[in-house]
Amino acid sequence: MISLPRSSGILLHPTSLPGPYGIGDLGAGAYRFVDWLEAHGQSIWQVLPLGPTSYGDSPYQTLSAFAGNSNLISLDLLVQDGLLQRSDLADAPPFPRGKVDYGWIIPYHNQKLSTAWHNFMMGNHPVLRREYKQFLDAHHFWLEDFALFIALKRQHQLRPWVEWESELRQRESTAITNAAARLAEHIDSERFRQWLFHRQWTALKAYAGSKGIRLFGDLPIFVAHDSADVWAHQHEYCLDDSGNPTVIAGVPPDYFSPTGQRWGNPLYRWDVMHSNGYSWWIERIKSLLNLVDYIRIDHFRGFEAYWEIPASEPTAVKGQWVKGPGAAFFEAIQSALGELPIIAEDLGVITAGVEKLRDDFALPGMKVLQFAWSDPANPFLPHNHTVNCIVYTGTHDNNTTRGWWENEVGERTHSFVKDYLGQDVHDIVWTLARVGMRSPARVFIMPLQDVLGLGANARMNTPGASAGNWTWRFTESALTHPGKDALLHITRLYQRHPDQQAQTDMTNANA
Repeated sequence: MISLPRSSGILLHPTSLPGPYGIGDLGAGAYRFVDWLEAHGQSIWQVLPLGPTSYGDSPYQTLSAFAGNSNLISLDLLVQDGLLQRSDLADAPPFPRGKVDYGWIIPYHNQKLSTAWHNFMMGNHPVLRREYKQFLDAHHFWLEDFALFIALKRQHQLRPWVEWESELRQRESTAITNAAARLAEHIDSERFRQWLFHRQWTALKAYAGSKGIRLFGDLPIFVAHDSADVWAHQHEYCLDDSGNPTVIAGVPPDYFSPTGQRWGNPLYRWDVMHSNGYSWWIERIKSLLNLVDYIRIDHFRGFEAYWEIPASEPTAVKGQWVKGPGAAFFEAIQSALGELPIIAEDLGVITAGVEKLRDDFALPGMKVLQFAWSDPANPFLPHNHTVNCIVYTGTHDNNTTRGWWENEVGERTHSFVKDYLGQDVHDIVWTLARVGMRSPARVFIMPLQDVLGLGANARMNTPGASAGNWTWRFTESALTHPGKDALLHITRLYQRHPDQQAQTDMTNANA
């Protein structure tokens, strides 16, 4: 069982941080947020996947399972490093403060990172050059394929790799060698950006650790079809001769959608992965554990059985459950990496087999309070919680708690909440926060939107919606919102404050 003391934290993706360049980044705003977490008794910062996003801007459909999102690189920190001048940033346009406009910020950030690359190549930076070389050596497994993949995408006007010339699509050795030579400068630029991201994130992680803040990362079980991973490891995916998926991932009809969710990710050839000892997965998890302290595996149930949809189907309705790799997968990961600091996202259609797989490896599961209010046997109600789980008011896929209460549920749910608690509900946000905080679960987490008492317009993602997701940001003044005081109070009241945990540990040690 992984070591998780009684504690609490906040779910917030870095893109939602405040800052002057249109998107949250790994600079001053991130450090101030860490300080805010510490000051208000929190010891966990949970983020969404950190990879480079593509069409749709979803962090769950990235161009690489290993690379970082270069839009998160702090331009101000590059000034401190001497890779940009303050004057280089004087032309920052009036980006919107309360949301991310990806179409506006991406070209701006790309321009500034290109300037930083030019300055790095032309300037005298011996210390930075040594660090850069060390990074290249340490990340060779994935970095070379990714950098070439991105360089080729830019050459092909960002078209998916299945639309490239057949020799590049099929990675013929002569074509790959020639492309690497022809695009050498572009490839170097991509390596440089990944170094900057990892350098800044590693520094932020160290700072968070010094403040007692643990980072919870997020690992989607499936990867995007248009990614360096699928292009470089085609034999490990269910693809046809042209590289297109034959079957794809998703989930059947559920709470979120009457036609299910057709994610479109190619499915793994688990037999092939098993035969090579799950080497790609071992590298993937090891790489992420360099960036975070714990990993939430999104769609954990897919390791026991996954919903297979023929790629020709327009919805997820006509699919079938197919057995996943099961215990053999986690045994291989555990053998290679030791104790598994993994949290199982065990939401949706959960069977006894999924629960057994989770419990056999003592992985904490998830309880979402917004899903709790059907009947007394509901496993998400606090009296049914186990110690080894993580409780949320809601996740990135849920409405905010206020938006949920006001727009998604009616009198029946309102009455059940009132009956369960034995009192009227005057503020649903802090009502659910108290319910979660006093749960026996080891960890309680709430999205920052709930701390700020925000409504539906602050929702991060609506599953199945094609637009309007992943854009929410808060402004600097939000961190003075009185919700911070309520958060600190109930954190202490229900003994989740790190000072109280340290006291408990000392008492147990002296017993």
